[in-house]
Amino acid sequence: MTVFKTLYEDIKTVLERDPAARSALEVFCCYSGFHALTMHRVSHWLWHHKLKSFARFNAMLARFFTGVEIHPAAKIGRHFFIDHGMGVVIGETAEVGDDVTIYHGVTLGGVSLKKEKRHPTIGNNVVIGAGAKVLGPFRVGDRVRIGANSVVLHEVPDDATVVGVPGRITGDIKRQDMFNHTELPDPVANAFNCIVDRIVEMEKEIQTIKKNDR
Repeated sequence: MTVFKTLYEDIKTVLERDPAARSALEVFCCYSGFHALTMHRVSHWLWHHKLKSFARFNAMLARFFTGVEIHPAAKIGRHFFIDHGMGVVIGETAEVGDDVTIYHGVTLGGVSLKKEKRHPTIGNNVVIGAGAKVLGPFRVGDRVRIGANSVVLHEVPDDATVVGVPGRITGDIKRQDMFNHTELPDPVANAFNCIVDRIVEMEKEIQTIKKNDR
């Protein structure tokens, strides 16, 4: 794929996923997520052409100007969108599939000091909410939605929704809006509601037993 076609795809992705984006020129000049991704593609090319010091320097410049830190060795797929950008960290052995959207404050991090696969592999058509942390060398499946500020520590199957700390799988999202985080389920609240309902039932049973004993 040519450089210009890649730039065109990246700009088009922003225009499709951000209703605030008004023109290709605005995206090209003003979107830090687009700038970070473009600079990463340069860093990644340098890294794989044995120019690793230049790659790291370019990645450092990208972090300085955009607030987004992507290791040059990280593999990023097509149609990747970083919304707002600030505070995003993507580690060395992370792999990101196609059509992935992440918001500010997201970390794709590692939990090991060994020189091995340490960072997550993100599937296709994944949305990761603001402040979420995905930590470890496991796979996050296709069409997954991760709620804001969730901490994901284990593998996630396809078509799942993950929320909470630590992240809990709450069901599939095939019929839900991938970007509507206001409708994410709350497994902790659901558990408490079930407990409260059970307590109410038990109190009714106790009252019935008392009446029968009189």
